[in-house]
Amino acid sequence: MYAFDYCRVAAADEAIRALREAEDGSFLAGGMTLIPILKQRLARPTVLIDLSGIVVLGGIGEDEQGLILGALATHAEVAASPLVRRVIPGLAEMAAGIGDPQVRHRGTLGGSLANNDPVADYPAAMLALDATIRTDRRAIAADDFFTGLFETALAPDELIMAVHVPVPDLFAYRKFPNPASRYAMAGVAVAVTGKGVRVAVTGAGLSGVFRMTAMEEALAADFRPEALDAVPVPAGQMNEDLHGSAAYRAHLVTVMAKRALAAAR
Repeated sequence: MYAFDYCRVAAADEAIRALREAEDGSFLAGGMTLIPILKQRLARPTVLIDLSGIVVLGGIGEDEQGLILGALATHAEVAASPLVRRVIPGLAEMAAGIGDPQVRHRGTLGGSLANNDPVADYPAAMLALDATIRTDRRAIAADDFFTGLFETALAPDELIMAVHVPVPDLFAYRKFPNPASRYAMAGVAVAVTGKGVRVAVTGAGLSGVFRMTAMEEALAADFRPEALDAVPVPAGQMNEDLHGSAAYRAHLVTVMAKRALAAAR
């Protein structure tokens, strides 16, 4: 580690002001990604702005259209929430499978989305569910929010406040986790929403989370796992590393999509 200033704030406007005034500031939520990055010296912010004291960023509620998840809602809170389990049970099930208990009790929804790790679970779920990310200044559709590996549509001083998730007709998520990290080697979220069938993939793509439109079209015509047999998953668009080849990940995408579909049905 190295020397940096620490700032704990109590309001969103205070956090944004502190970030703008800092030479190289960074928001700190659960720290599940940021702290390891600091330890590896892959980032050297001069100021860490702790968001945990901003009460309005927490909580889980609902409106007439769906769930409203506060940016500081932890994975454990989403998993255990009676409201989430009643309205979108597949989302609670997904949150319960993130990392380990320590990660689930510290990691936050907003932090996961803002970081957009290409092997994280939440981006696929939010993309499949057609969620809207609400910031301090605008609302961003999930289709427009995720822009690449660790990249989002957020401005440098923009803060996620909450996420609105419409209630789907069906939703499920399945992943093949790396046995050590529990990150997805391939994770697939399948949802039936007011906009039709939506399929999102995490953990496998070279460019991070993405919509699998070929699967969506196949399932719109035949909503059965067997309908995916004829849908090709190009290995050239898949990630390859010491944990698995591109061809293996392409295979996993189809397998996880079938499992998610079966669970959703």
